[in-house]
Amino acid sequence: MADPVTVTAAIIIRDGCVLLARRPQGDPLAGYWEFPGGKIEPGETPQECLERELLEEFGIRAKAREVVAENFHTYPHGAIRLIAIMTEIEGDEITLSAHETVRWVPIPEILAYRLAPADVPIARKVVESFPDLS
Repeated sequence: MADPVTVTAAIIIRDGCVLLARRPQGDPLAGYWEFPGGKIEPGETPQECLERELLEEFGIRAKAREVVAENFHTYPHGAIRLIAIMTEIEGDEITLSAHETVRWVPIPEILAYRLAPADVPIARKVVESFPDLS
């Protein structure tokens, strides 16, 4: 089996809510919710990748901070290594180019969403890490 693709996920928290995005129709994970992010390009750090992906896919400027969790997951279409990074964003405007919709979800409610399987352990970690917001 091929090496896993390394993918980043932004943990963006504002007012007790975390930003989730829903995959569009036609995507292998259509309809699933996920933390925003994307694939690391050669030569990029995870933080650089996340800042680029958030600008490209959501039109938002961001500052990626520390890694908070990692997860390996194998989908039928391939394996990924998901790196979750605490991220701060500038402004409130979000322009979608690769997702169906986004939603600010209260932290205690994120596990009730139909999350992409690789994102579930990350979501559990977020809920556990921010009990004061739950």
